[in-house]
Amino acid sequence: MTDYLADVQKYDSGADEAVVNKIVRHLGIALRNKDSSLVSATDPKELDRVREKWCEKKLGVVGAEADAAISATTKAMSADRSKSRVTFYYLVAKNLGKLQTL
Repeated sequence: MTDYLADVQKYDSGADEAVVNKIVRHLGIALRNKDSSLVSATDPKELDRVREKWCEKKLGVVGAEADAAISATTKAMSADRSKSRVTFYYLVAKNLGKLQTL
């Protein structure tokens, strides 16, 4: 779990370990496979999946607000070729102001 926390801390030095752990538990088995543990920010289907499964179902945010948070996260992580799903989801939740609801 510390690897996930360290990756999140590259983007948010004050990241809450408990929140990161909740995201790791939420993602569960998806993190076991290298391919599914990463987010492809250039794949529209992947971003749709993030919007539907994470923003809408888990965080309760839809529409332009969700799209803006995903876009901001993609931009923030643009230098990182391998975008960790845990970090991506954390930053989307942070951009939406939803970290405390996890």
